[in-house]
Amino acid sequence: MDFSGDTSVLVVDDTPGIREALRKILSKEGYQVFEADDGEKAIAILQKEDIGVVVTDLKMPHVDGIELLKIAKTIAPDIEVILITGHGTVEVAVEVMKDGAFDFIQKPFNKVTVLKIVQKAFEKRSLVMENRMLHERLKDTQGADNVIGRSPAMRTVMDLVAQVAPSSANILITGDSGVGKEVIAKAIHDLSPRSQKNFVKVSCAALPETLLEAELFGYEKGAFTGAVSRREGRFELAHSGTLFLDEIGDINPAVQVKLLRVLQSGEFERLGGGKTFKADVRLIAATNASLKALVEQRKFREDLYYRLNVINVQLPSLVQRKDDIPLLADHFLRMYSRKNNKAIEGIARETMDILMRYTWPGNVRELENTIERAVVLTRDTVIMPSDLQDDIINAAREGAEVTADERMLTIPVGKIPLKDIERMVMDETLRQAKGNKNVAARILGVSTRTLYRRMEGEE
Repeated sequence: MDFSGDTSVLVVDDTPGIREALRKILSKEGYQVFEADDGEKAIAILQKEDIGVVVTDLKMPHVDGIELLKIAKTIAPDIEVILITGHGTVEVAVEVMKDGAFDFIQKPFNKVTVLKIVQKAFEKRSLVMENRMLHERLKDTQGADNVIGRSPAMRTVMDLVAQVAPSSANILITGDSGVGKEVIAKAIHDLSPRSQKNFVKVSCAALPETLLEAELFGYEKGAFTGAVSRREGRFELAHSGTLFLDEIGDINPAVQVKLLRVLQSGEFERLGGGKTFKADVRLIAATNASLKALVEQRKFREDLYYRLNVINVQLPSLVQRKDDIPLLADHFLRMYSRKNNKAIEGIARETMDILMRYTWPGNVRELENTIERAVVLTRDTVIMPSDLQDDIINAAREGAEVTADERMLTIPVGKIPLKDIERMVMDETLRQAKGNKNVAARILGVSTRTLYRRMEGEE
């Protein structure tokens, strides 16, 4: 992902020799260097140019480094500021880092230290901007009830949801465990004419067989041991609204009969009572099992299956919608950062690479748990690979070559110049790296700055 300002550095120092030394160090690595000999000139440059990183002396006349830091952040909040410190000012620089400075370079400095700090500053800036853009995309792709997705698979699902939600038809949501069936059920309710009424959910697998019937239809006082008072069932609570039955394949034959009656006639009785109640309920059921297979095994009523399966919404697994992983990860990061009162700026690129390569057998639920765990355990401002479970890292590493794009590149040798061949190889590598220049540079065995220079036609 490219951003303007990715290679632009503003060097501010009232000592010409220091400016010259920094300019040579940085320009040789492909950075575009601007210079100013005082804070006021630096501000003028910041107002005209798109600067990514400022390297400024701490002590200068008129506008010092601390004041320049504050002004620079006002002009461009994403800019990173590195302070140059002399003897006796290191403690001041460390204190200023609390106010937003990225780091400091102590005099006398060397090339390796300067380049390392500047590169890390650009990486942080890029990460922050990527996550901001990701958040903007998230807002654009977040549908009803936090349905997040822009992949073709999820667009197909949401098109179907939008089409069926206004109807009164019963819906069966199918898909692997953890794909987000309840979220889709809530989205259907929210987009339906019943959206102002109750959305009532029941996990059929979580309730013992003896309690599920009472939970669905309610009971009268004395209906069974422990029934000390009358209680309304979920069908009554969902009247005029939507009832969501999760893991519908786990209900026993007796409950299947009563459920079929409600779907056919809209009527039911509480346990221990003789009064008939009317149920105006839109039913949405979900399962990760094959109801058709259960029907063939005579474990599920065929007539009930067809009553439930008027419309089938099949949800893709997370591995089938990998384009949504960055959006989902960013959503969970923000949610759990708020819950845990932690200021986490984003997910490091190498961490996202791991998340994209992993196959997610637990689907969205596993991704959510992974991000929550990382937020709780991280001691950094970004989620690093070390914040992930070892089994995820190892599985992603093992699967990296399996998922690699092995498309062959045909090069007409003897017909085009070497520089054009090099450009073709770089373009194809970037395509396989999905536009990530850091990954492409690692594949090609060159630095990111070298890749930038060669793509721009420089030697």
